[in-house]
Amino acid sequence: MIKHIVFFKLKNRSAESVAEAAEVLRSMDGKIEQLRSLEVGTDILRSERSYDIALTATVDTLDDLQSYQTHPVHQKIIEYINGVKEISLAVDYEI
Repeated sequence: MIKHIVFFKLKNRSAESVAEAAEVLRSMDGKIEQLRSLEVGTDILRSERSYDIALTATVDTLDDLQSYQTHPVHQKIIEYINGVKEISLAVDYEI
């Protein structure tokens, strides 16, 4: 299995903007067959070094990760996120 983790820091770090972006990310749940699990959380410390949102997804294989990356639902999410994020970081590893 592959764990896919992404951290997002938004341009507008207000609670409302963070909540909206988190809901957009959560909207993928149940719509992409390769996703075995999807978890989206928002930072509770809100320190200067904190990222605003963490996304953790699990897929079975590297091929499934690639299919998830190119899935039309995910592509629409990327389009939205690219407009609201300042920066994102990702890590993918086998479990």
